[in-house]
Amino acid sequence: MDQAEQLRNIIKQQNKKKHMARVITVTSGKGGVGKSNISVNLAIQLGKMNKKVVILDADFGLANVEIMLGIRPKYNLADMMFHGKGLNEIISSGPENVGFISGGSGLRELTNLNHDQVQNLVRMMYELDQIADVVIIDTGAGISNTVIDLVLSSSEVLLVATPEPTSITDAYALLKTLCRHPEFYRNETKIQMVANRAHSYEEGKELFNKLDAVVEKFLNIQMAYLGYIPYDDKLPKSVMQQQPVTLAYPNSASARAMLELAMLIENGADAVENRKIRGLSGILTKMFHGNR
Repeated sequence: MDQAEQLRNIIKQQNKKKHMARVITVTSGKGGVGKSNISVNLAIQLGKMNKKVVILDADFGLANVEIMLGIRPKYNLADMMFHGKGLNEIISSGPENVGFISGGSGLRELTNLNHDQVQNLVRMMYELDQIADVVIIDTGAGISNTVIDLVLSSSEVLLVATPEPTSITDAYALLKTLCRHPEFYRNETKIQMVANRAHSYEEGKELFNKLDAVVEKFLNIQMAYLGYIPYDDKLPKSVMQQQPVTLAYPNSASARAMLELAMLIENGADAVENRKIRGLSGILTKMFHGNR
């Protein structure tokens, strides 16, 4: 019995549990565009709306989320999969009802799990589906296999770009890679772009229009514009303080924009309710199907 068959059998045993966490994968074509900042502050604003939010830091080899939260996790996802730690042990508690899981190197080793590890991981995914309202996956930048697998497996993708020409070019390269992948299904994936470090709504919308025009023409992918986060000197200051800007400077322009972003995402929950791939268990299912 291969891993995909193992996974399907385990999932059949768990399917009576109806609740599924809403999963939002935040990604970018280029590093340094503020993706992790958006992930963390979006999570906090959703937490302020009484949502139970968990961030999965899948930017392997880096520790951006824990640095921004000023929290050092004791364990990570790899400790749960390979060292017997439970879900509650690997979720670190953050502010405003937000928890986070450090990815470690765990997801890179999905294709090498034995039966017991598969069972353990799937049960964790289902358990997290039950306790979280929203799971935000902060991917690495670029088009590595891990990033592509996570984006391919998600029904909601938040694509972060800045006005820099290289950011636009790399965002297009990411979407082009997705489009060419046999596991990419346009009708099951909602891609929304956020313009970061824009100086105005118009600049952000112009950035989206440039990218959207070539994406629609050459890739036949439908994107939506979710808004912009303004250039704000309070953001780097908050990073230096190891506090999210929404907590350190709640009245700053970027914090207010993060709130608007969270409200737009929350109000759009109904639009994704009936998508085929939902919850972390759904993501895991699709990833294993792709790795058979």
